[in-house]
Amino acid sequence: MASYLVTGSSRGIGHELVRQLAAKPASEVSTIFATSRSVNAPLQELADQHPGRFVLVPIDVTDQDSIKKAVETVESVVGDNGLDVLINNAGSANPTRSDLNDTFNVNVTGPHVMIQAFLPLLRKGATKRILNISSSVGSIAKQPVYRELPAPSYKITKAALNMMTVLYSQELADEGFTVFCVSPGWLKTDAANAHADLPVGTGVEGVLGMVRSSGVEANGKFLNIHVPGWENNPGLNQYDGKELPWYGLMYGSSVY
Repeated sequence: MASYLVTGSSRGIGHELVRQLAAKPASEVSTIFATSRSVNAPLQELADQHPGRFVLVPIDVTDQDSIKKAVETVESVVGDNGLDVLINNAGSANPTRSDLNDTFNVNVTGPHVMIQAFLPLLRKGATKRILNISSSVGSIAKQPVYRELPAPSYKITKAALNMMTVLYSQELADEGFTVFCVSPGWLKTDAANAHADLPVGTGVEGVLGMVRSSGVEANGKFLNIHVPGWENNPGLNQYDGKELPWYGLMYGSSVY
């Protein structure tokens, strides 16, 4: 029985994460803290369907005051049991070059501040898992594959998020934490991504499966979801459940 906190839960991947978590039995998922800058109708509907177990918490990951207030709210619910799983999902994917600072604040500084703020509660939790939602386009090694995709600030910040994940995994390893990042795949989250590879439910199911099954052996790793039949897809993306080679440039068969 674990408690989860998910950022950016009002839409897309974040909303599907909290929806699937709420569908799990209480014996598996005790409390879901669904955080977002504002509450929309689908999020409120989930809260109404799962009173007491599904907790709406206002958070803007670029606003440290809102995060501080959120910690107080979560602590008032979990008490000495602490928080088991933190999923840093909130992100920005604006494809322009001029927004690098804003994108960095959401995609990198936001998760960093969230981890720092919730670490005392996570230390009290039984599971001690921190998952950062990343993307395969943040892999330096795979940039020859994704060269034509026009999202420089997104790529840069996801690469930085991967490095931040490794640093926290090293810092917290002796305390029994598992800190890792997962690429959920290119998902059909909205009309703009209607031609994406996978339904959002498929990607999120893969992510949550990794949260449940991954122990300390996943600490510091950048993982890909597994979707049967997509292991050797000839297109841009493959979903083989393995580590993504994020740290070097690929020349031929070598990684430098």
